[in-house]
Amino acid sequence: MIGLKGLTKRFAGEARPAVDTLTLEVAEGETCVLIGPSGCGKTTTMRMVNRMIEPDAGSIEVAGRDVTHVDPIELRRSIGYVIQQIGLFPHMTIGENIATVPRLLGWDAGRIASRVDKLLELVAMDPGDYRNRFPRELSGGQRQRVGVARALAADPPVMLMDEPFGAIDPITRARLQQEFLRIQERLRKTIVFVTHDIDEAIRMGDRIAILRAGQLVQYDTPEAILARPAEAFVEEFVGVDRVLKRLSLLVAGAYAAPDGGTLSAHTISASATLRDALTQLLVKDAEALTVTDDAGQRVGTLSLQRIRQAIRVQSPHSPE
Repeated sequence: MIGLKGLTKRFAGEARPAVDTLTLEVAEGETCVLIGPSGCGKTTTMRMVNRMIEPDAGSIEVAGRDVTHVDPIELRRSIGYVIQQIGLFPHMTIGENIATVPRLLGWDAGRIASRVDKLLELVAMDPGDYRNRFPRELSGGQRQRVGVARALAADPPVMLMDEPFGAIDPITRARLQQEFLRIQERLRKTIVFVTHDIDEAIRMGDRIAILRAGQLVQYDTPEAILARPAEAFVEEFVGVDRVLKRLSLLVAGAYAAPDGGTLSAHTISASATLRDALTQLLVKDAEALTVTDDAGQRVGTLSLQRIRQAIRVQSPHSPE
């Protein structure tokens, strides 16, 4: 869906390119998270996709179309855009803010009204309560939800998200992340998501692109990056607790021993993560947990040994 080939951007007065011959592809319906140290080129890369920043070299394809030959205004109206500062128009109601792009595209009033209500419901905000309010009447988390709804208004196939939850308190941020994952599971938009938070990248991304000095260092699934960092820089960047981070991606049901094992009085849901399971084993000083499905039926036993087996991976720096 999105293809970057040899993408390069230089800014005047800088010794090196902000983005240096970057090549990567984002599959349709996937979320690609761009992450790296400050100044690595992640935001510049994302902003070149909708030509908020013009590239100096290389190509950008969206759905097979080279966007460098498309009118920038037309392009931006076809791509959803969510930013950290939200950018709602303070003099407009919530409904009017969400309707911005459909109105520019010439949709009729009935279609716009229906779309606004549908999107408010999608982001868990009752249309009757929120449609006619103004941004100043909402909390930061609510305004961010409206920002997401506005980006989805014209049903764009591609969305760009620049630190969308970065200015929100940790509890609200976690809730918004979960809400967005729910929406994405249903809509399957193609998303480029910029963050500086590796935990957010692991949670939100189907694939993570780790950048350094404008160049791509590793591009893979969160689990693969945590299990097999491409080099020492990636290993350091993802953190010394990468084993625990990886456990948060693995579910208990997939690693439970189905042979019966020792029945434990302590239970855990099959959908819980191995990180949750490890925590429970340590807190309860237990040898194993009984894993149950949604109906409460036993599906197997999860022991500390099974968790060790799940995380035992060969170091990328050791010989084959």
